[in-house]
Amino acid sequence: MSMAADINSQPAATPRPTRRSGLGEAMRIRAYQMGVLLVIIAFWQVGLWAGWLKPFIYGTPLGVLQSFAAQLADGSLLRHFWVTGQEVVLGFVIGCALGSAGGLLLWLSPLWARILHPYMIALNGVPKIALAPLIIVWFGLGMESKIAIASIITFIVAFLQAYKGTQEIDPDLIRLMKSLGASPWQTFRTIVVPGSLPWIVSALRLNVGFALIGAVVGEYISAEAGLGYMVYYAGQLYDLNSVWVGIFSLMIMALLLEAIVARLERYLDLEH
Repeated sequence: MSMAADINSQPAATPRPTRRSGLGEAMRIRAYQMGVLLVIIAFWQVGLWAGWLKPFIYGTPLGVLQSFAAQLADGSLLRHFWVTGQEVVLGFVIGCALGSAGGLLLWLSPLWARILHPYMIALNGVPKIALAPLIIVWFGLGMESKIAIASIITFIVAFLQAYKGTQEIDPDLIRLMKSLGASPWQTFRTIVVPGSLPWIVSALRLNVGFALIGAVVGEYISAEAGLGYMVYYAGQLYDLNSVWVGIFSLMIMALLLEAIVARLERYLDLEH
């Protein structure tokens, strides 16, 4: 009798979420996201019909779609997308790799960390876009200057984030490794680097936008191809539909890079 009561008093097991329920949730979120986009387009079109918005100032949804189709058909959009994509990805990879490595290695030398600290803070406070004209002069008008701008912007963020991650490591773990006779390099490899990964991945997420800013600003200043060049040139001609095509293409590129970083985060199991 008491055993039956104990069994009945136990809380029911919480059903574990199935893969099908997770897929349904994802599809529902996607539907809501598409709904938001359709509502924005609808308000845009209604504003044009009502005369609140002027087509030559704001463009039109149909005009944007036609411009997108035309540029996709003649290959110009893909060419601009490919050029900017190379600049962004290379600048992102170079800046994040060098910055993360530098920030991590600085943990091995507290003296150099104190020496470089004010310089890094000062450089981080300077608007990186202000460096663009100098970089154009140093690296020329080609793709190299856009990669350099994106690399410098992302380097600073990755460097500071990685070093901040090393400072958040539990001091008890460091003391434990020292008590076990571990060398600084062994502690660095087994404790510091893994413990700093969440900060490094956080820098990657931030740097997706910064790499795009660097490449597009460089294309604004001097370029013959790329989405930034496309937007700037179309704006000079008051071709607002093509401007929107370039902006939407940059959004797509940002979403693709963000998806890659999110997949890396899941691979490293850093979401929680």
